[in-house]
Order: sequence, then C-alpha cells, then structure tokens
Amino acid sequence: MAAFVTRVLATLTVLCALTTGAVAQETPENSALSSMVQGLGERSFSKLITAVNALAATGEDGVTELLEAYLARKLYLQKSVKRVVYAEQEGDDFRILDPLTRKPLGTVKSDDLSRLRLNNRVRRTLQAALGGLTLKSKDPAKRIKAADAVFKAPKAEQLPILQKALDGEKDKSVRPALQRALAAARLAHGETSNARLAAISMLGQFADPQVSARLKSLLVKDGDGNFIEQDANVRKAAESALRDLEERIAIWDFVGKVFQGVSLASVLLLAAIGLAITFGVMGVINMAHGEMVMIGAYTTFVIQEIIRTTMPGLFDASLFIAIPAAFLVAGAFGIAIERGIIRFLYGRPLETLLATWGISLILQQMVRTIFGPTNREVGNPSWMSGAIQLDGGALLTYNRIWIIVFSIIVVALLALVLKKTAFGLRMRAVTQNRRMASAMGIRTGWVDAMTFGLGSGIAGMAGVALSQIDNVSPNLGQAYIVDSFMVVVFGGVGNLLGTVFGALTLGLANKFLEAWSGAVLAKILVLIAVILFIQKRPRGMFALKGRAVDG
Repeated sequence: MAAFVTRVLATLTVLCALTTGAVAQETPENSALSSMVQGLGERSFSKLITAVNALAATGEDGVTELLEAYLARKLYLQKSVKRVVYAEQEGDDFRILDPLTRKPLGTVKSDDLSRLRLNNRVRRTLQAALGGLTLKSKDPAKRIKAADAVFKAPKAEQLPILQKALDGEKDKSVRPALQRALAAARLAHGETSNARLAAISMLGQFADPQVSARLKSLLVKDGDGNFIEQDANVRKAAESALRDLEERIAIWDFVGKVFQGVSLASVLLLAAIGLAITFGVMGVINMAHGEMVMIGAYTTFVIQEIIRTTMPGLFDASLFIAIPAAFLVAGAFGIAIERGIIRFLYGRPLETLLATWGISLILQQMVRTIFGPTNREVGNPSWMSGAIQLDGGALLTYNRIWIIVFSIIVVALLALVLKKTAFGLRMRAVTQNRRMASAMGIRTGWVDAMTFGLGSGIAGMAGVALSQIDNVSPNLGQAYIVDSFMVVVFGGVGNLLGTVFGALTLGLANKFLEAWSGAVLAKILVLIAVILFIQKRPRGMFALKGRAVDG
C-alpha cells in the first residue's frame, strides 16, 4: 500500500511539474514576444525595421541570439503556416526550430521555406540593435564595443537601454563609452532643444574625430542652401563645441605623432648605435650589421620556444633572459667575423663592404636552412601587451613604450662603458689617433675585435626589441640597414650623441611627413634631405675626429 501511494504521489508531482512548465511557456509575456518575432516575416522593409527595434527594446533573453541569427541569414518564413522559424539544412531537407527557444519543430522541404528579407537599412538596424543588447554583457570590452556601435547608429528605442546601462555601470573604463553613446542618441532623437544642447555639451568633452564628424553633420546644408539642423541655438552650440574640439584633437594628434616619431627613433637608434661604434673606431662599412639584428631576434625566438616547452610559467620573463643571450650570441658572431675576415681588409673600405655583404648573404641562408624561410612567431609578454588610449584617438602601445625605455637604458649603459671603463678609454684613444694609441702600448687589434663584438652585441639586443614589433624572418635586418647608415652619417660618424640626435630627427621627420605625403614618399624626402645636409656638413651633425677623418 505504501509503495502504491508513493507511486501515485510521484506521478502527481511529475504532472504538476509538466503543467507548470506548460503554463510557464504560455505566459502573456512570451506570447507577446513570439507575436513580435512573427513581425520579422513582413515583406515591407519599414515594418521589418519596426519589428527589429521593438524586439530590441524588450531586452528579453534570447533576443540577441535571434537577431544574430537574422543577420546571419538563418531565419526563414515557413510558407505553409506563415511563421518565422530557425532552419538548418540536413541533406535535402531543413530541420526547423523555434527562433527563440530553439525547440525542434520538425523537418520540411526547401520549397516550404523563404529566407527573411534583408537590405542595408535593415542590416544597419540589426547591428545597432545588437549593439544595444550587448550593453548587458559581462565582458567590459564587449560593452565598450557595443556602446561604440550604438554611437555610430543611435536609435530612439535605445535611449532607455543606454540610460539604464549607464546608471548600473560601475566600470570606469566603460562609462565614457556609454556617456558618448547616450549623448549621440539624445542629439539625434532628443525631443527638446535643451536635451540636444545638453547632448552637445556632453559630446564636447570627448576629443574624438568621430564626435567631430557628428557635430559637423549638424552644420550641413541641403540642396536649397538651408541648414538640415533648423534650431539656430543647437547650431551655435555645435559650432562652439566643434572649435574647441578640433583644437584639442589637433593637440592630441600632435602628441600621437611625436610618440610615433620617438618610437621609430628608438628602433633606429638601437639598430644604428652598434654600427656607429664600429664605423667610427674601425672605419669599416659593415653590410652584415643587419644580420646581427636578425640573429638577436632569432635568439629571442629560440629562448621563447625553450621556455614554452619546458617552463611556460616563466614566459613573461623570457625577454630578460633573451637580452643578455642575444648580446653574447651576436657579439660572438661579430668577433668571429672581425678576427676571421675583417682584420685582413683594414684600409680597403670597398673590399670590406663587399666582404660583409657576402657575409650577410651567408648568414641569411644559414638562418633559412636552420629555421626555414617563413616568419617565426615571437610572443609579447603580458606586461608588453595592450595600449593606452588617448582622448584624440592616439594609441600608445605598451610594447613601443618599453622599447623607448629600453633604448634609453642601452644608450646610458653604453655611455658609462665608454666614459668610465678602461676599455672605453682605449676605444676612444684608438678612435682619436690609432698610431699614437698603438705607440702607447694599446693593443689596437684587440680593441678592434672587442669593439666589433660590442657593436654586434648591441645589434643583437636591438633584434630582441624588434622581435616585439616586427616579423622575425631572415630578411629582418635588411629593412633597417639603410636607415641605420643614414642615422650614423647624419648624426656624425662615431659620435654617440650624434647618433641619438640623428635617430630622433629622422624618426620624427618620417612620422610627420608620412601624415602629409605617405610612407614611401616620406622616406624619399628624408633621404634627399640627408643627402643635401651631408653636402653642407660632410662630417654630420656632430663631427668627431677619428682615424677616418685624420686620414
């Protein structure tokens, strides 16, 4: 008897649960939402836009997936029963599902389905609607992206959604994007002049070219010469905000270009500083200097591969291991080249140029044989990933910021070596007067070898830095060898301070000219300017007496 009662109670419980579920599925809210979904089956594009906006305004669960499916062309109208369904092809037939709940509804032939209509107007409406719905995402990056999408195409229906999202937003990095999107929506759909004036005041706080374009649209005239924006007060406020905005945008644009120029200068400095040392002390035109940079980059790749396979937890420290390793490896190559080839060719600059050019080809082929001809991936540590977004749209990436810092440290350490060590004293003595230095007992051959090794080692460290911003390939060094020689000649052969100023001048000139003429023409103009400068000052910006000059 007890077992019978237990079975009856279990049966009643299951029935109650099923009944409750059935009732829950038929709530007025769900029924209304399903009716709104059927509005997507309209043939009129205007009615389709109305239906999309109405669905987005509900903010209900499942609407985002529904609209994404519409945008992906996976929603159909089932002709036989005139209902909107989600369809997936299975062989020659289609399996249809409820567009909201994805509940299976059966299988139909393709003749019974018609894909929902979609044009550019509806597509833009869908994208804007999805942007508003994504404002509820748990991921801050997605919320910012959604706010930016709403800013580009604000809809009146999104005003309450934006206000609600802004009121509940606690992340300080997301709030500005939401404020900008809400101001754009109020400017486009504000019911009163005061609301639109407040929106202009809010937009004026953002030094953003997109905001500038939005304000300029208020000052456009139609074909008859009349302002599209009829309210004179709104136009006046837009003009005032626009003037202030463009001044701030110009300032931030200048800051961004200066950063890009200094970033390029730091790269040129790292690539050229070792060349400046060897060229100044030894008078050798080393065409294989770029390959020392390449060797440093591949050393970084090898170290990262070892860490990935053996100690992945140390990946963020990989560059701290790669920097001294690249210095030693590239320095060893440099000493071997000087002792094996260069020391037999002193006093014959053309032959040293041809010999080092041949060495560069050999080193490139060696790397191709060992690592292959394709680019190799060198990852950024977490502390070098990301960027600082300035108000004017300029982006200061962490990897370039750290390269600037690294170049300053390298120059400072090199200056200490040259000024405060016995080796630096001997090297400067050889640079100023080789014969007298030799007469004083300085081993000039040893100084030459160590100098070549030091210059090559610094080039190897430059390769570590370049691996974070450029492709690591056998041709990596070739992209910087011409620019490196330009920096050395322009700054003054063998002069450390001249190399720094030369790199800074050429880097800034390149970036400011690029904005006006494009990258290729900018390089040509800089090259012409350097040639003309050298015609007037053959010894460069900071002339230094050395063996090449004395001779």
